[in-house]
Amino acid sequence: MEPGTPRPPSQVFLNVGGKKYATTIDTLTQREPDSMLATIFSGQHTVFTDDKTGMIFIDRDGKHFRHILNWLRDGIIPMLQDSDYQELIREAEYYQLLGLVENINASLCNRKDEDTPVVELTELTRKEVIQIIQSEKVRFRGVNLSGLDLSKLDAEAGGSIFEDANLRECELIGADLHQAKLDRANLQSANLQDACLTQSSLCEADLRSAHLQSAKFTGANLQGANLEGANLKGAKLNGANLQGANLQRAYLREVDLRDSQLDGAKLGGANLLGVIR
Repeated sequence: MEPGTPRPPSQVFLNVGGKKYATTIDTLTQREPDSMLATIFSGQHTVFTDDKTGMIFIDRDGKHFRHILNWLRDGIIPMLQDSDYQELIREAEYYQLLGLVENINASLCNRKDEDTPVVELTELTRKEVIQIIQSEKVRFRGVNLSGLDLSKLDAEAGGSIFEDANLRECELIGADLHQAKLDRANLQSANLQDACLTQSSLCEADLRSAHLQSAKFTGANLQGANLEGANLKGAKLNGANLQGANLQRAYLREVDLRDSQLDGAKLGGANLLGVIR
């Protein structure tokens, strides 16, 4: 291209943490239209370009951005080591590329199913936990249950105590945890889709990058909780206490926030499209 020749309108030059990339507006906006990248380059926001280089700077580690672009172009999941996948998931969550995150997690689950022999202890542990939950008084304070599959937990877990427990990456899809005490619990990257946590207490709980789609938090106490990068699409947070909570870069599309308390909550970079207030 000759100097001074007009650049095609859809062409974009990016500097991601010092690594340079060339792409198009269509690539950045079409595959995942609800992502942060699509929002930034939708034409609805002012994007600052370096006058000397003509590049747009993004202050992130550029190592995995090529995988981000390949996903947006072709829907391809790269073949990586597990540690690299975790780094890529972190970047994808930052850009709110939920489709990429879900596909990576599905790929990792398939890999575990193929490579890991079935161990009866895992199912036994699940049964033991459910039996304990069904008992009259349930306390898991400080217990490490990380990675345990408690999906569709329909036992009477209401009022159970999980304070300070490690529930990182636990599968709790559809679990009934109403009025449970989860203060300071580690629920980072846990899957709580469709779970019932009405009137529960999650003060200062770590819910970073948790999957909370359509979860019910009506009347829950989430004061000081860390929900950075969490996916809360369609969640019910009406009447919840979110004072001082960290909701930065959280996906809050179509979330019900009626009568919720948001004093001091951090919402920078959060997707608030369709929020009900």
